[in-house]
Amino acid sequence: MKITRNNIQFIRSIVFLTCILSFIVHLSAGESVRIATYNLRNYLIMDRLVEGTWLKAYPKPEVEKSIIQKGILAVKPDILVVQELGGMPFLFELKEDLKALGLDYPFMLLMEGEDSERMTGLLSRIKPSYSLQHSDLEFKYFDEKRSVLRGMLEVGFKEEISFSIFSVHLKSRYTSDRRDSESVRYRTAEAQACRDRILKRKDANQFLHYVICGDFNDGPNSGPLRRFYKKGSRIIGHQIFPMDRSGNHWTHFYAKEKAYTTVDGFIVSPSLQNRVVKDSEQIWDTDDYYTGSDHRLVYFDLAVSE
Repeated sequence: MKITRNNIQFIRSIVFLTCILSFIVHLSAGESVRIATYNLRNYLIMDRLVEGTWLKAYPKPEVEKSIIQKGILAVKPDILVVQELGGMPFLFELKEDLKALGLDYPFMLLMEGEDSERMTGLLSRIKPSYSLQHSDLEFKYFDEKRSVLRGMLEVGFKEEISFSIFSVHLKSRYTSDRRDSESVRYRTAEAQACRDRILKRKDANQFLHYVICGDFNDGPNSGPLRRFYKKGSRIIGHQIFPMDRSGNHWTHFYAKEKAYTTVDGFIVSPSLQNRVVKDSEQIWDTDDYYTGSDHRLVYFDLAVSE
């Protein structure tokens, strides 16, 4: 299925009906939930180079989408968090393409933040118990008020244990502001705003279990990531490190600089640290991954039974 400007409105009109008619998937006692995150690299309409030709307002090529589908089908996550979507029509397209290939996600949610070009979304085989779009996350940046560009999506699930997922996609390293090399200051402020909202939600609702996941656009020991580990003496979460078949942890390849970095992944609440199924933290490892995206799909299994 191809996305064009002419059929976007039609797709929007049937999204609601599709969600209403979707069936509910429940996990039986003793099972685990597989959670994955995947930056899809420009799953949207944009000017792009396709087979050596520069094309205007062109969707993500089918050959790229097929690799993305291949990875998701191989991993079969119960909950899939994705980044760099062009909007609901593109999330719907991915959902329908996967369904045609035998993997059905009845539930889908989109986060609409200040960045209207590259959004985050979630597909799930499990019915969410609730969802919230945190689009009001603001912070001071030098002398200006700024926002978390892509917002933060919060989605709750109620199995034998209830847990929430906080989906983030922090600002990229690109910037034209010489005061903030590689946008480190901006990204750190975004992380802090997200962290503070997570703690506020946790304290107000008294929930214990949560997973913070997505594309952090920074490494495990960076300032932005440290904001999610602790605040003062309060422990917020622990990062887990998915691994590929060679024992490597990198999730993103920046071709221009020939640089491999670990920017995608998961931070679990202290209460969930012992519920991460041993050796389930994996990176979908295939030689042709780059055809689909410059990021690799990462996932782990979460034990949900008491």
